[in-house]
Amino acid sequence: MSDTLWWQLEKVRGFLDAGGPVLWIIIALAAVIGALIAERYWYLLRVFPRRLERCIRDWQHTRCRRQALARRQRSALLSEARIHLRQSLPLLKTLVAICPLLGLLGTVTGMIEVFDVVAVAGTGNARALASGISRATLPTMAGMVVALPGLYFCLQLEQQAGRALEILADRLPLRETMP
Repeated sequence: MSDTLWWQLEKVRGFLDAGGPVLWIIIALAAVIGALIAERYWYLLRVFPRRLERCIRDWQHTRCRRQALARRQRSALLSEARIHLRQSLPLLKTLVAICPLLGLLGTVTGMIEVFDVVAVAGTGNARALASGISRATLPTMAGMVVALPGLYFCLQLEQQAGRALEILADRLPLRETMP
Protein backbone atom coordinates (compact mmCIF):
# COMPACT_ATOMS: atom_id res chain seq x y z
CA MET A 1 0.00 0.00 0.00
CA SER A 2 2.73 2.43 0.97
CA ASP A 3 4.77 1.64 -2.15
CA THR A 4 1.75 2.22 -4.39
CA LEU A 5 1.01 5.57 -2.78
CA TRP A 6 4.67 6.59 -3.03
CA TRP A 7 4.73 5.56 -6.69
CA GLN A 8 1.60 7.62 -7.43
CA LEU A 9 3.02 10.66 -5.65
CA GLU A 10 6.20 10.34 -7.69
CA LYS A 11 4.14 10.19 -10.89
CA VAL A 12 2.28 13.37 -9.89
CA ARG A 13 5.55 15.11 -9.05
CA GLY A 14 7.00 13.99 -12.37
CA PHE A 15 3.95 15.38 -14.16
CA LEU A 16 4.30 18.71 -12.37
CA ASP A 17 8.03 18.88 -13.10
CA ALA A 18 7.38 18.09 -16.77
CA GLY A 19 5.03 21.06 -16.99
CA GLY A 20 7.56 23.51 -15.63
CA PRO A 21 7.26 26.15 -12.93
CA VAL A 22 4.06 27.61 -14.40
CA LEU A 23 2.28 24.32 -13.73
CA TRP A 24 3.20 24.56 -10.05
CA ILE A 25 1.67 28.03 -9.95
CA ILE A 26 -1.52 26.75 -11.59
CA ILE A 27 -1.76 23.94 -9.03
CA ALA A 28 -1.33 26.43 -6.17
CA LEU A 29 -3.99 28.64 -7.73
CA ALA A 30 -6.30 25.63 -8.02
CA ALA A 31 -5.92 25.04 -4.28
CA VAL A 32 -6.81 28.68 -3.53
CA ILE A 33 -9.82 28.50 -5.87
CA GLY A 34 -10.97 25.29 -4.20
CA ALA A 35 -10.68 26.87 -0.76
CA LEU A 36 -12.68 29.92 -1.86
CA ILE A 37 -15.40 27.75 -3.38
CA ALA A 38 -15.61 25.64 -0.21
CA GLU A 39 -15.81 28.80 1.93
CA ARG A 40 -18.67 30.21 -0.17
CA TYR A 41 -20.63 26.95 0.03
CA TRP A 42 -20.03 26.86 3.78
CA TYR A 43 -21.38 30.40 4.05
CA LEU A 44 -24.42 29.69 1.87
CA LEU A 45 -25.34 26.42 3.56
CA ARG A 46 -24.37 27.02 7.19
CA VAL A 47 -23.87 30.68 8.02
CA PHE A 48 -26.40 32.52 5.85
CA PRO A 49 -29.50 30.61 7.07
CA ARG A 50 -28.77 31.81 10.62
CA ARG A 51 -28.14 35.33 9.35
CA LEU A 52 -31.41 35.15 7.39
CA GLU A 53 -33.42 34.21 10.46
CA ARG A 54 -31.76 36.93 12.54
CA CYS A 55 -32.46 39.49 9.83
CA ILE A 56 -36.13 38.43 9.64
CA ARG A 57 -36.43 38.58 13.43
CA ASP A 58 -34.93 42.08 13.47
CA TRP A 59 -37.30 43.17 10.72
CA GLN A 60 -40.34 41.83 12.58
CA HIS A 61 -39.33 43.75 15.69
CA THR A 62 -38.98 47.01 13.80
CA ARG A 63 -41.43 49.54 15.19
CA CYS A 64 -41.01 52.11 12.48
CA ARG A 65 -44.14 54.19 11.82
CA ARG A 66 -42.92 55.98 8.72
CA GLN A 67 -43.05 54.08 5.44
CA ALA A 68 -40.01 55.86 3.96
CA LEU A 69 -37.84 54.93 6.94
CA ALA A 70 -39.05 51.33 6.79
CA ARG A 71 -38.08 51.16 3.09
CA ARG A 72 -34.59 52.45 3.92
CA GLN A 73 -34.17 49.95 6.73
CA ARG A 74 -35.26 47.10 4.45
CA SER A 75 -32.93 48.34 1.73
CA ALA A 76 -30.05 48.47 4.21
CA LEU A 77 -30.74 44.90 5.37
CA LEU A 78 -30.84 43.65 1.78
CA SER A 79 -27.67 45.54 0.85
CA GLU A 80 -25.78 44.10 3.80
CA ALA A 81 -26.95 40.59 2.89
CA ARG A 82 -25.91 41.14 -0.75
CA ILE A 83 -22.44 42.19 0.33
CA HIS A 84 -22.03 39.11 2.52
CA LEU A 85 -23.45 36.73 -0.11
CA ARG A 86 -21.15 37.96 -2.89
CA GLN A 87 -18.11 38.62 -0.71
CA SER A 88 -15.45 36.42 -2.37
CA LEU A 89 -17.04 36.05 -5.79
CA PRO A 90 -15.09 38.83 -7.58
CA LEU A 91 -11.80 37.40 -6.33
CA LEU A 92 -12.89 33.90 -7.32
CA LYS A 93 -13.84 35.07 -10.84
CA THR A 94 -10.50 36.83 -11.21
CA LEU A 95 -8.50 33.77 -10.17
CA VAL A 96 -10.50 31.56 -12.52
CA ALA A 97 -9.84 33.99 -15.38
CA ILE A 98 -6.11 33.98 -14.64
CA CYS A 99 -5.78 30.18 -14.99
CA PRO A 100 -5.99 30.00 -18.81
CA LEU A 101 -3.64 32.97 -19.05
CA LEU A 102 -1.11 31.16 -16.90
CA GLY A 103 -1.56 28.12 -19.14
CA LEU A 104 -0.76 30.33 -22.11
CA LEU A 105 2.31 31.61 -20.30
CA GLY A 106 3.41 28.01 -19.80
CA THR A 107 2.89 27.37 -23.50
CA VAL A 108 5.06 30.32 -24.44
CA THR A 109 7.87 29.35 -22.05
CA GLY A 110 7.73 25.75 -23.27
CA MET A 111 7.93 26.83 -26.90
CA ILE A 112 10.89 29.06 -26.10
CA GLU A 113 12.56 25.95 -24.70
CA VAL A 114 11.78 24.07 -27.93
CA PHE A 115 13.30 26.84 -30.02
CA ASP A 116 16.39 26.85 -27.80
CA VAL A 117 16.81 23.12 -28.40
CA VAL A 118 16.37 23.59 -32.15
CA ALA A 119 18.93 26.41 -32.14
CA VAL A 120 21.50 24.39 -30.21
CA ALA A 121 20.96 20.81 -31.35
CA GLY A 122 18.99 21.21 -34.56
CA THR A 123 15.90 19.23 -35.37
CA GLY A 124 17.62 15.86 -34.97
CA ASN A 125 17.18 15.65 -31.17
CA ALA A 126 13.59 14.38 -30.98
CA ARG A 127 13.72 13.66 -27.25
CA ALA A 128 14.64 17.24 -26.37
CA LEU A 129 11.98 18.56 -28.75
CA ALA A 130 9.33 16.31 -27.18
CA SER A 131 10.29 17.48 -23.72
CA GLY A 132 9.84 21.12 -24.70
CA ILE A 133 6.54 20.44 -26.45
CA SER A 134 5.33 18.59 -23.37
CA ARG A 135 6.36 21.52 -21.21
CA ALA A 136 4.39 23.74 -23.60
CA THR A 137 1.15 21.75 -23.63
CA LEU A 138 0.81 20.61 -20.01
CA PRO A 139 0.30 24.09 -18.51
CA THR A 140 -2.29 24.93 -21.16
CA MET A 141 -4.22 21.79 -20.33
CA ALA A 142 -3.91 22.39 -16.59
CA GLY A 143 -5.06 26.01 -16.90
CA MET A 144 -8.18 24.90 -18.74
CA VAL A 145 -8.82 21.98 -16.39
CA VAL A 146 -8.78 24.38 -13.43
CA ALA A 147 -10.69 27.19 -15.17
CA LEU A 148 -13.65 25.20 -16.50
CA PRO A 149 -14.89 23.76 -13.19
CA GLY A 150 -14.00 27.07 -11.51
CA LEU A 151 -16.24 28.90 -13.97
CA TYR A 152 -19.06 26.43 -13.36
CA PHE A 153 -18.85 26.88 -9.59
CA CYS A 154 -18.63 30.68 -9.92
CA LEU A 155 -21.85 30.73 -11.90
CA GLN A 156 -23.55 28.31 -9.56
CA LEU A 157 -22.51 30.32 -6.49
CA GLU A 158 -23.76 33.54 -8.10
CA GLN A 159 -27.13 31.94 -8.83
CA GLN A 160 -27.44 30.58 -5.29
CA ALA A 161 -26.51 33.96 -3.83
CA GLY A 162 -29.16 35.61 -6.01
CA ARG A 163 -31.79 33.09 -4.92
CA ALA A 164 -30.87 33.56 -1.26
CA LEU A 165 -31.21 37.31 -1.66
CA GLU A 166 -34.62 36.88 -3.30
CA ILE A 167 -35.74 34.67 -0.42
CA LEU A 168 -34.64 37.33 2.05
CA ALA A 169 -36.42 40.07 0.09
CA ASP A 170 -39.62 37.99 0.04
CA ARG A 171 -39.42 37.42 3.78
CA LEU A 172 -39.04 41.15 4.52
CA PRO A 173 -42.41 42.45 3.36
CA LEU A 174 -43.28 46.11 3.37
CA ARG A 175 -46.67 46.74 4.90
CA GLU A 176 -48.84 49.68 3.90
CA THR A 177 -49.21 50.78 7.51
CA MET A 178 -46.49 49.86 9.91
CA PRO A 179 -47.64 49.12 13.51
